Amino acid sequence: MFGIGVPELIVIMVIALVIFGPGKLPEIGGALGRGIRDFKKAFEGTDEELKKVTSNKTDSAEQPKA
Repeated sequence: MFGIGVPELIVIMVIALVIFGPGKLPEIGGALGRGIRDFKKAFEGTDEELKKVTSNKTDSAEQPKA
């Protein structure tokens, strides 16, 4: 995807460990996971709302006006 392989990920993890320390790393990981989960929930809600709106428009377009 971004050209990041296993060696690069290991280097990134070691740098993060040195910068933040072993005590802070789980907190950062948890916060990052919660942020990603909330982001996915927001997009899922938007996707469902978009499907509702488009289905309503196609339904109203199919009905002839009297």
